Amino acid sequence: MKTKSIHPPKINVITLGCSKNIVDSEVLLSQLKGNHLTAAHESSEKADIVIINTCGFIDKAKTESINAILEYAEKKEQGEIEKLFVTGCLSERYKTELQSEIPVVDAWFGTLELPALLKKLGADYKKELLGERELTTAPHYAYLKISEGCDRPCSFCAIPLMRGKHVSRSIDFLTQEAKHLVSRGVKEIILIAQDLTYYGLDLNGKRQLDDLLKSLSDVPGLEWLRLQYAYPSQFPEEILDTIRERENICKYLDMPLQHISDPMLKIMRRGITQRRTIELLDTIRNKVPGIALRTTLIAGHPGETEADFDTLYSFVENQRFHRLGIFTYSHEEKTHAFTLPDDVPEEIKEQRASEIMALQQEISMERNEELHGSTLKVLIDRKEGDFYIGRTAFDSPEVDNEVIVKNTETLLPGTFVQVFIEDSEAFDLFGRVVSNS
Repeated sequence: MKTKSIHPPKINVITLGCSKNIVDSEVLLSQLKGNHLTAAHESSEKADIVIINTCGFIDKAKTESINAILEYAEKKEQGEIEKLFVTGCLSERYKTELQSEIPVVDAWFGTLELPALLKKLGADYKKELLGERELTTAPHYAYLKISEGCDRPCSFCAIPLMRGKHVSRSIDFLTQEAKHLVSRGVKEIILIAQDLTYYGLDLNGKRQLDDLLKSLSDVPGLEWLRLQYAYPSQFPEEILDTIRERENICKYLDMPLQHISDPMLKIMRRGITQRRTIELLDTIRNKVPGIALRTTLIAGHPGETEADFDTLYSFVENQRFHRLGIFTYSHEEKTHAFTLPDDVPEEIKEQRASEIMALQQEISMERNEELHGSTLKVLIDRKEGDFYIGRTAFDSPEVDNEVIVKNTETLLPGTFVQVFIEDSEAFDLFGRVVSNS
């Protein structure tokens, strides 16, 4: 058995799940380093302590998290690491069961137990570091979490069970954090929350997303401001004028619609109808010409019939979203949908999701072909081999299309260039640099 190390422990933080988890890990790393502890994010170097920040959203994410825990539990039993701690959504939701099933883990912490986790590591929660983060993304873009939790009643979603009620962070605090990020070289800030459009309601009883956008847009040096996760019901349409008028707000909106069939929207408890959804999409496109709309859908929710799916398919065909993703329904304990029979077979769920993605691939191919011969502003993210990989204002990192650029001159990540589009595939553009932006 390995003897306990006498040197200051090295800590490795592993992050699973969504961008909100990334921000939580970045805050954790900042606190650890503020306590003069040696900590890294997903480092390949040997560590003494491993902290896994888990996801517990759907079955696939839970399986990935459990597999990661088991992998590091085995490393601990073999003496490769000294301590193993687990935090995040899976731990919040299933702590009691997991403690008995995987006893080799030293301690489990929920989503709001950062001070307790730090204390276990012999560190203090430093309030003076509030707003400080150790970025784990490329240094030129960062996520900005504007609120925590969710008050929406969606049938399928377990987020309120893991993240609690909606809590907005103040405009002043967020603006200061944005200024700090820009001062460190961040060019693009991506706003995230479980629901951006609910922002401010818990602070003073009114939606304040528009006020927040204006304040953040005024931050000197911020090149791109991007919105993700906007709920369609009671959408604050005043933000559309701001998106249209402000040059540094990307003409991009991520709005997870989940479905379009009226019976399914009712079962899903989405608080909106098909007619109202289509009217909203028309309004968005009319008020912000050229905006790229991204959405996410669910296939195989309880009660989804072939007719419901046909309605969804026709909707995707007609709307021609710029970006689209689809998940198969996951039957989650303690959600409203869990009281319903999970009556769509798994193979049908997968088949429906595949049909939607095949359709979206055709749409994306056609949209990309329309860009041949145009010149687009591109943010360079990284270099791979002989190529530079970048994104347009219509693309969020990790989930959307990329621009592949072959250039004989060096391009630094985080720089903007004008790229002439010469060719494309379904989810990629190919081009050459014609000038610096």
